[in-house]
Amino acid sequence: MIQPNFSAIHHVAIIVSDYQKAKHFYVDILGLPIIRENYRPERQDYKLDLQLNEAELEIFAVQNPPKRPSFPEAAGLRHLAFKTTNIQATIDYLKSHGVDCEPLRTDDFTGEKMTFFFDPDGLPLELHE
Repeated sequence: MIQPNFSAIHHVAIIVSDYQKAKHFYVDILGLPIIRENYRPERQDYKLDLQLNEAELEIFAVQNPPKRPSFPEAAGLRHLAFKTTNIQATIDYLKSHGVDCEPLRTDDFTGEKMTFFFDPDGLPLELHE
């Protein structure tokens, strides 16, 4: 049996409760370019595909999604981390757009700087320098 050869992450998909708020956050504030934007009438939802270097971030906006634990230590996906070359400038930029960040800290194993912030639905996001 041939072992799979995973070369990269193709996409990460998240479900949001408010399409316009999520689109504003991920496109206007975080600056992720839109690849595709579609309304799916058969499902009554929106699907927004955003470019994140070689990967895609898929945003699904559905009516009344069930709540999920949303803190970094909950079981399941812990968080989505974005790499940045200047973490303090990125924190300052986010704060200027009304996005609060946790205090800056240092990764115990790599010595790299990191912090957490949250999307409009409370999904934990990380900045990592």
